[in-house]
Amino acid sequence: MRQEIIRLLPGLRRFAYSLTGSMPDADDLLQNTVERLLSRSRPDDADITRWAFRVCRNVWIDECRARKVRRDAAEQPELSEGQVVDGERQVANEIEVSRVDDAMGRLPEDQRQIISLVAVQGLSYQAVAEILSVPKGTVMSRLARARVALSEALTPETTRTEK
Repeated sequence: MRQEIIRLLPGLRRFAYSLTGSMPDADDLLQNTVERLLSRSRPDDADITRWAFRVCRNVWIDECRARKVRRDAAEQPELSEGQVVDGERQVANEIEVSRVDDAMGRLPEDQRQIISLVAVQGLSYQAVAEILSVPKGTVMSRLARARVALSEALTPETTRTEK
């Protein structure tokens, strides 16, 4: 099982980042997820990928609830960690990534989770439905709303007014 978890780490880390919006928080969430995965036995009939993503999501929900109780909602650090970047293309790419990240951050959590699992992780609608414990149709409708919201957020104002 450890080898299977190791194989899932990159995807779990991306998912954790999509939930938290912060690399340090994502790394903490990933560590807590892996600890929980290793300390509990996997249900006999569970697919390890779906189980791992569900555990990650549940750990995040637990953390959100704990933060709310403590009222210790700290500001999220920015994606960039002060790295010096040269080159016009690299700067343009980082600006675009920042725009997408900001747009993703403005999505409701349920839409952000689904677009991350489907578009970033490449999971099927059925797998996402099982991970999130929602009907497949709910996944499809939330994904559609998330895509529209992202498209609107990333379309420049001038383009929208010209239509």
